[in-house]
Amino acid sequence: HHIAGDGWSMRPLASDVVAAYAARCAGESVSWPGLPVSYVDYALWQRDVLGDPADPGSVFGRQLAFWESALSGVPERVSLPLDRPRPVVGSFAGAVVPVVVPEAVFGRVSSAARAAGVTVFMVLQAGLAAVLARLGAGSDVVVGSGVAGRRDESLDDLVGFFVNTVVVRTDVSGDPSFGELLARVRESSLAAFDHQDVPFELVVERLNPVRSAGVHPLFQVALVVQNAEVGRFDLPGLSVAAEPVDTGTSKFDVTISVAEVFDDEGVAVGLRGFVEYATDLFDQSTVEAFVQRWLAVLDAGAADLGVRVSELPILVDSEHERLLHLASSTPHARELTPAAAEATVLDLVAGWDATLPAVAGADGRLSYGELWAESGRVAGWLRSLGVNRGDIVGVVCEPSATGIAVLLGVWRAGAAFCP
Repeated sequence: HHIAGDGWSMRPLASDVVAAYAARCAGESVSWPGLPVSYVDYALWQRDVLGDPADPGSVFGRQLAFWESALSGVPERVSLPLDRPRPVVGSFAGAVVPVVVPEAVFGRVSSAARAAGVTVFMVLQAGLAAVLARLGAGSDVVVGSGVAGRRDESLDDLVGFFVNTVVVRTDVSGDPSFGELLARVRESSLAAFDHQDVPFELVVERLNPVRSAGVHPLFQVALVVQNAEVGRFDLPGLSVAAEPVDTGTSKFDVTISVAEVFDDEGVAVGLRGFVEYATDLFDQSTVEAFVQRWLAVLDAGAADLGVRVSELPILVDSEHERLLHLASSTPHARELTPAAAEATVLDLVAGWDATLPAVAGADGRLSYGELWAESGRVAGWLRSLGVNRGDIVGVVCEPSATGIAVLLGVWRAGAAFCP
């Protein structure tokens, strides 16, 4: 169970199993060298070094103060397009889709990391922040990550659970270049790693964010790069292979977990892993498209550190083809004149051929003339209720032709709509 050992623990555990098995096969006993420290030693040391959380001068107190400042005003959740409404209480049901970062893309990511003075993890993190921002998460992107927690080499051969969770907050405001975004990720990541000793649950307890049974606190998307040495079960007379097991669960909305793939000479040539996602929220096809977007952003950003976040490609191939088909097959598409390019949406709708079809929905179709007339009725009704320019009008409706007329009517009344 994960409470007894982390990923790092698999190497010493595998080494011990292999040594014991080989000894038994040879009719011998195995003698174990003593470890410099035990897990109990580590726990006592951690408690002694961190000190009292209530003491502002202790390591614990200083690190908690850092997290209070670093995560002040953090968004309640990462806003992503969901396939289904978020349940009030999450079921933690999940599934996985594979992730493969090809050798060519990994090569560009590695080169970009060297050029920018960052780690591969930071490039992956920047690409993820850019994708989330482009998909609607805003400019304040929060992602969780895991740290090994083994800051002393005397812990290397110890089986136990040392992993902690940290939160990396990335500022994507101002449409930075990918290189600028990497610099921001580097700064926030290093600060988070420097304050990684406080258990995540105590950070949550101190910050006391708005809690919900359907949303993980502080972050909902996680990125994990597994770089611990893999345990090798090279047993005499046996061929052994790892067999991944899908648990059918997901701790967060989305978790990307990847590890480096090495060639025969031990050189890293790619990344491979999986995305674990909440089936309460997402379809498999949505997550597969999300992975493609992430890879496309990584490839483009790593190839040109000067490219702006707004210029990074996030459309998958099928979406490119569909949009090109729509652009070439739409019979009423027209070039905007310089004057029209300066016009408002209302100007354009009012100036369109009134007989042409404008919008269709489950409730029927409206021509541009009908759409303009219906939106005018809505605008007049809103003004009669006292709606003035600059007001905000709440709108609750299903996607429909009438709904479009309502939104235009709010604008015609001089107000903004809030879906």
